[in-house]
Amino acid sequence: MYICSYSTIAWVASVDKRVHNHIDVAVEYGYKASTSAGTVFNFLNALGDVAFAYAGHNVVLEIQATIPSSPEKPSKGPMWRGVLIAYLVVGLCYFPVALVGYWVFGNSVDDNILITLNKPTWLIVTANMFVVIHVIGSYQLYAMPVFDMIETVMVKKLHFEPSWLLRFVVRNVYVAFTMFVGITFPFFGALLGFFGGFAFAPTTYFLPCIMWLAIYKPRKFSLSWITNWICIVLGLLLMILSPIGGLRSIILNAKTYGFYQ
Repeated sequence: MYICSYSTIAWVASVDKRVHNHIDVAVEYGYKASTSAGTVFNFLNALGDVAFAYAGHNVVLEIQATIPSSPEKPSKGPMWRGVLIAYLVVGLCYFPVALVGYWVFGNSVDDNILITLNKPTWLIVTANMFVVIHVIGSYQLYAMPVFDMIETVMVKKLHFEPSWLLRFVVRNVYVAFTMFVGITFPFFGALLGFFGGFAFAPTTYFLPCIMWLAIYKPRKFSLSWITNWICIVLGLLLMILSPIGGLRSIILNAKTYGFYQ
């Protein structure tokens, strides 16, 4: 709901700006980089951005584990329908923003299109409020497995007593740390490209395929075998190449960054 809300605000406000000629600069659709190498590196960074945007299914198993399942009514069916609907909704939210944003602002669009829009202030504030509400919910999905892992290590390896105090301290320290990182580093777009490949590509795009092949052992050169190996190869390339583009973007733009700004 909330992702649809702020996405719709972003592309509808962009269309309104274009229709009413509220754009201050000439729109350019050419490559942003002045060299071929720069264009290639920007492309690699963009691949990491896309990987980050569509990397939600690395927590699918954690979600599926909460769904009641039995031999008569396995959780696979409802989960599969949920995944299909989720990605359909995500695509319907993301693609209008990407296409309309580029049409309206060209290659001058910021990593966060709400920054490019800037006005009206009340509308941008509303969109950002929806972003915050959306992130509060999605943060829980990603953080819960981390909480569980940290608490398990502290209880089993470090011999802490399992208690509400341990959970309270661990979770608050983790949230405070991630908030500190998010506030401190002002290169969100480049970080998306870097971590989209470095962190999300393995857990989302090729490790699940490797595990599936190891468990089910399909016949070599069958359709499922070939499909999984294609995903593995593409995922490995993504993991190697997109962090290079993201790191280069951070290095080149470092002089323009201001911490806590």
